[in-house]
Amino acid sequence: QVQLVESGGGLVQAGGSLRLSCAASGRTSLNYAMGWFRQAPEKEREFVAGITRSGDTTDYADSVKGRFTVSRGNAKNTYLQMNSLKPEDTAVYYCAAKIWLADTVPRGYDYWGQGTQVTVSS
Repeated sequence: QVQLVESGGGLVQAGGSLRLSCAASGRTSLNYAMGWFRQAPEKEREFVAGITRSGDTTDYADSVKGRFTVSRGNAKNTYLQMNSLKPEDTAVYYCAAKIWLADTVPRGYDYWGQGTQVTVSS
């Protein structure tokens, strides 16, 4: 069992940047793949980015490729650097974890944080 807490959200103008952080606690493991999802008002939650347990492989939604970068410093911290933000990036962003051994990024996750609000003004 792992607990995830996101931070770093806020209000930013279009074209600006934010860096989200995900802090893990509890039964953390080196075998966790980590993902970022987002949910905009009246829309379903969507995959944004993910990273394997080794950090060697990342994956991104087409809508954020070239603008967002997911990284991890260790088993307890994962980051999402968001550049060139657009109003359509406005959403609650969630950190997620999954026990996953393969060097591919999964899309389904088992553990979730509570989310952090990102608002991008035009």
